[in-house]
Amino acid sequence: MNLLEGALRRERAAVALALLALVALAWWQLWRGAGMGMSGLAMTRLVLFPHLAADGMEGMAMPEVGWPALAAMWWVMMVAMMTPSAAPLVLLYAKVMRHHAQSPGEADGVAAGTALLASGYLLAWLGFSLAATAAQVALQGAGLLSPMMLWSRSAWLSAAVLVAAGAYQLSPWKHACLRHCRGPAQFLVAHRRPGRLGALVMGLHHGAWCVGCCAVLMALLFVGGVMNLVWIAALTGLVLMEKLAPAGALVGRVTGVVLIAWGVATLLV
Repeated sequence: MNLLEGALRRERAAVALALLALVALAWWQLWRGAGMGMSGLAMTRLVLFPHLAADGMEGMAMPEVGWPALAAMWWVMMVAMMTPSAAPLVLLYAKVMRHHAQSPGEADGVAAGTALLASGYLLAWLGFSLAATAAQVALQGAGLLSPMMLWSRSAWLSAAVLVAAGAYQLSPWKHACLRHCRGPAQFLVAHRRPGRLGALVMGLHHGAWCVGCCAVLMALLFVGGVMNLVWIAALTGLVLMEKLAPAGALVGRVTGVVLIAWGVATLLV
């Protein structure tokens, strides 16, 4: 029994280290600019009303990048921001599958199943990343995003996104999605599927709930700057609190009120 418990602890540690390495690599890519032609630090400012702020490099614009590079940037960002909040589900799945393995072959497949679960989750965020890429291209084409800092140049755009995000935080749809994201054990009991394909489908399913929970929050990046590391870090922390903190649902509601007030203040200033 001690040998089995030791093996389980080592496997759990290996999965945790793999997730940590993935998140660290994604953040490193964001720091370097994730293919945008500038470092993330160069596109980072701490501002409450970006539409009033100067770019700091007048007359300059970010190098032109194509759709694939933009989509890759968004996906790297989602990997960096969302993987930490999915870690409890991934770790629990690995533990449960190892515990219920009936043969050496099944035990050997735990690592592959765990990787496919995580891959399915991140594939759901790839779908969001493609939609976000289309939105960014449209907003840049309309001149509503700064060509250098990639933040909102319009008080009306900023206010609309802030109020919409705040209202969604208070909506029953948000909290229905959040309940699924906050209960990895309940999710596994309700949606467990056998085999590696089942693990991939479960990951996609859980990822879809998390996209429903957090996609509108991610739209706030169009206000504060698509590659603004301060906003990215703040949203990452908010997502973690909502999903993992005991008072996460309350945090979400308070955030909704703050965002609505911020949107109104954006128009007033």
